[in-house]
Amino acid sequence: MTSRIRIQCINKTDRQNPHERIKNVGGVNPDGSRWKQSVDHTIKEIENGVWEFYVEEKRTADVIVAVHNGHKYIKTKADGIQPDNLLSLPECP
Repeated sequence: MTSRIRIQCINKTDRQNPHERIKNVGGVNPDGSRWKQSVDHTIKEIENGVWEFYVEEKRTADVIVAVHNGHKYIKTKADGIQPDNLLSLPECP
């Protein structure tokens, strides 16, 4: 069974392309400890069925892998082409 975990923060790069702006994602484990990992690692875990990720603001939105101009990136199912729900999250410490 695939485990689900909430993405609560991101780290951005200085790139202007929204599909390449997110470098890391992170959140808080059930025990209160913080976790953070690269987007590349997150993409592999989604594709391999290891983890399912989601964001939750007003409602829950699942995070998926998308491709734009041959570049894999993550976004929520609720987003169009731009990863707006993720980009609106606060910076990870």
